[in-house]
Amino acid sequence: MKKFKEKRNRIEKETGIRPQIDDTKMFMQKILSVWIEEGKEIDEEKFWQEVDYNRQFSHPIDYYEKSR
Repeated sequence: MKKFKEKRNRIEKETGIRPQIDDTKMFMQKILSVWIEEGKEIDEEKFWQEVDYNRQFSHPIDYYEKSR
């Protein structure tokens, strides 16, 4: 969530307009945080690519974990 707030603040500073934080991305950030707290090694790039295309939960959690 901190990442989204920082991005929002940067955009506001550059444009003078404060954008809203996307509720879906905020929700997915919470899920990502929980998975990481549970000790899962998540490939965040793969995770956020799925979120950007609104395909959340189209794969099991194993799909998002880094290969060891």
